Amino acid sequence: MTLATTLEERLTELEVRFAFLEDTVAVLNRTVAAHDRLLGDMREEFRRLRSELGAVRSSLSHDPASEPPPPHY
Repeated sequence: MTLATTLEERLTELEVRFAFLEDTVAVLNRTVAAHDRLLGDMREEFRRLRSELGAVRSSLSHDPASEPPPPHY
């Protein structure tokens, strides 16, 4: 085995590893992008639910001054 063969084998091994790492990074990038979209959707839904909850709370709040007097008055 010559020095050139050893260097060529090492270079080939590095190219294989680099290709694997490139693929891994691409997969992770797609996963992060999908999670980012999902998180944005969840934040928007949370805002909508918070707004709805505020509306429900205000409609259910009991203010005795706003009620008509009882019939015996």
